[in-house]
Amino acid sequence: MPRMPRTFRIAIALIAVGVIAFVAYQYVESRRRAVPEGIAYGNGRIEAKLADVAAKEALRVKDVLVEEGDLVRPGQVLVHLDTVTLDAELAEANANVAAAKERLAVAEATIAKVKSQIKLARIEADRSRKLVAENAGSQREYDVRRAAVETSTAALAEAEAQLETARREITVAEANAATVQTRIDDATLKSPVLGRVLYRLAEPGEVLGAGGKALTLVNLEDVYMEIFLPAAEAAAVKVGAEGRLTVDSEPGRAAVGYVSFVSPEAQFTPKEVETKSEREKLVFRVKIQVPKSLVSRHIQNIKTGVRGVGYVKISESAVWPAWLQDTVAAPDEPGPGAPSTAAPDAAKSLPDATRGPAQDGPQ
Repeated sequence: MPRMPRTFRIAIALIAVGVIAFVAYQYVESRRRAVPEGIAYGNGRIEAKLADVAAKEALRVKDVLVEEGDLVRPGQVLVHLDTVTLDAELAEANANVAAAKERLAVAEATIAKVKSQIKLARIEADRSRKLVAENAGSQREYDVRRAAVETSTAALAEAEAQLETARREITVAEANAATVQTRIDDATLKSPVLGRVLYRLAEPGEVLGAGGKALTLVNLEDVYMEIFLPAAEAAAVKVGAEGRLTVDSEPGRAAVGYVSFVSPEAQFTPKEVETKSEREKLVFRVKIQVPKSLVSRHIQNIKTGVRGVGYVKISESAVWPAWLQDTVAAPDEPGPGAPSTAAPDAAKSLPDATRGPAQDGPQ
């Protein structure tokens, strides 16, 4: 049998050494990254809720002031809808208010006039009564004066009724004007949250129906990761428990979070959730929340849909391993390694980058 060339034997030896070194590295790394008892983990994604910016009634789009990917603040004007028709309705409503106020003024003037007439009629009637009593005047004259008092009193009641009607008309007219003004105000669509524009669904000139969406925003005030744990581990997880999040682009750094929700019902493991070990068919959903103070500091770097691993404490005595203590602290928070306080206030870090392929949990 011919001998192999010397260079070939050297190549095989180098490959063997490389394989052994790789296996040894993987073994050491797996031991270093072993998750201690009292900590559960699962794969998940950085997620955030969506918020729609929609029209309350059918109107034409006048301007869209943002593009997809833009960061928006609460109350920021995003879309202007055409209000030409509504402006005409408002002008009509304001005219009705003015007309009702004029009728009110007329009614008030009429009441003042009638009251003066009543006062004069009573004086004349009283004078006629005295003259009749002294046989110095006629009964007929007295009856006329007394009838004038009654007629003026009836006119006063009618004027007061007209006054109340005018007041009610003003109330209705002002309410109509306020309603139209509210509709005009609602035609200026503003951001309800701190977020990023995910979809621009309407363009200038298009007509949106009632409830028609102009934009879809990613709500960056509510950033979290959902993981799925088997029953034995989920039963030990408490709301408020400490958590850690890692993303594939920065596996050596962790974001501090806290458990904000534990599902009371089991479900089948979602197909998109990848794990290294054999999965149980039924699992419980656990939500690890990222604190708002931390999100606000890294708002420019937050991207949803990025895969990573979430860790939660199922035992209060459990200690985070060193590779989950390399965190980024918020401006008013202590640095890595500092003791934590209550879960929602203690979690103050987030990896700056949030991109990368799916990552499985530690071995």
